Amino acid sequence: MRYLIAANWKMNKTVAESVEYIEKFKPMVEDIHQVDIMIAPSFTALSSVSLELNNTKIKLGAQNMYHVDRGAFTGEISPIMLKELNVEYVILGHSERRHIFGEKDELINKKVISALEYGIRPIVCVGETLEERELGITLNVVERQIKMAFAGVYPDIGLCDIAYEPVWAIGTGKNATKEQAQEVHHFIRTLINELSKGNDETTRILYGGSVNENNAKDLISQKNVDGFLVGTASLDPEKFYKIITHSLEV
Repeated sequence: MRYLIAANWKMNKTVAESVEYIEKFKPMVEDIHQVDIMIAPSFTALSSVSLELNNTKIKLGAQNMYHVDRGAFTGEISPIMLKELNVEYVILGHSERRHIFGEKDELINKKVISALEYGIRPIVCVGETLEERELGITLNVVERQIKMAFAGVYPDIGLCDIAYEPVWAIGTGKNATKEQAQEVHHFIRTLINELSKGNDETTRILYGGSVNENNAKDLISQKNVDGFLVGTASLDPEKFYKIITHSLEV
């Protein structure tokens, strides 16, 4: 299985800054063929970044989408709009969408179904808060989120990726230990294998949460860690490149 190393820029970088990044980053990775690389810029930069990534192996992702094709949904972005820009991946259910914007499991499920209908590969984010980890219910939370997100599409899990992002580690500088990550990733692999009746062979389980060039190699050395969803560290092309190259050393 090919690793996926994905960048989530969140609400960072203007269009000009995004283009400057891509122009610098493309030659750095043009000879890397062993892993899939994805970048999800802000919505305003999607069109320009799409043009910059044309004829490269770098995949374009979106940070979110709505599940309806068109209509009176002020401020939302539809799958049709993303397809027009050659978006191949979409991040769904990120903890910031869940906790800041109030997205529920039922809505995330509708988005997953819509993304699959349009041939956009979802990266579905799951993970527990610090309070939930301290209560010892991490696996219960992750199981609920996965079962709800993929309800009705279990046979198609192989067309999706999953990112385990402990909420307490996102942007805090605190990452899960490699043992903590492996425990949850192993649980996820077992669960989706059961739900999909073995159709999970192409599903990658990514780790996200303060991934950087210093901890990447240890984390990805774990059997069930199939890549990363990188936030802050991906904003610097040099740091993101180092995370990618460290992943090749395992």
